[in-house]
Amino acid sequence: TADMILTDDNFASIVAAVEEGRVIYSNIRKFVFFLLSCNIAEILIIFTAMLIGLPVPLEPIQLLWLNLLTDAFPALALGMEKREPDIMDVPPRKPDEPIMDHRMKVQIAVQSVFMTISVLGSFIFELNYSGDLTRARTFAFVTLIFSELLRAYTSRSETHSVFSIGLFSNKYMVGGTFVSFLLMLVVIYVPYLRTVFGTTYLTFFEWDLIVGFGVLPFIAAEVSKFFLRRKNKTAS
Repeated sequence: TADMILTDDNFASIVAAVEEGRVIYSNIRKFVFFLLSCNIAEILIIFTAMLIGLPVPLEPIQLLWLNLLTDAFPALALGMEKREPDIMDVPPRKPDEPIMDHRMKVQIAVQSVFMTISVLGSFIFELNYSGDLTRARTFAFVTLIFSELLRAYTSRSETHSVFSIGLFSNKYMVGGTFVSFLLMLVVIYVPYLRTVFGTTYLTFFEWDLIVGFGVLPFIAAEVSKFFLRRKNKTAS
């Protein structure tokens, strides 16, 4: 304490340091929150499909692409997230509190389940409609990427709506999701890569179905945060 005062004789610096520490810890939670919800969803998608006797919805190389490239850029962008409006109003956390508390576990479960429903719904719909397994897997692959990119935006705050904190206020998130989306388009529309990744060409009208399924986890996240805010407000 004496060293701090002698170095910078200003108590406001202590407040600023506490705030910076809270922002760093919050961003670590967001990073973990996003990656765990996406990876658990991927496990549930494969496990559920096998359990109900469906073909595997995603190829191993597609899962590798998702984990190495699609998830990486948005996850890194979460580490650059700005402070939330009420970060200094939150009571201090207990020193022994785990980074994954009960609230995060519940939200991870909600997101994982809705992403699984979204992807399997898209996969089953196209498989029944066209009977083409490659096309159905492409639907599942693109739906999962789309839902994960939207998931990255909802992970920017555990309680605040993405619209209240500013949809485009994190320029790193905008850039990261744009790059991930662009890489997805390359895998779908470059003929050689379609062969490598087991995907097929998608028409403009087929994107309507994919967007419809892919937006479900985003809606679930915003609704769950709405009820969480109401609960916090009632408790306070």
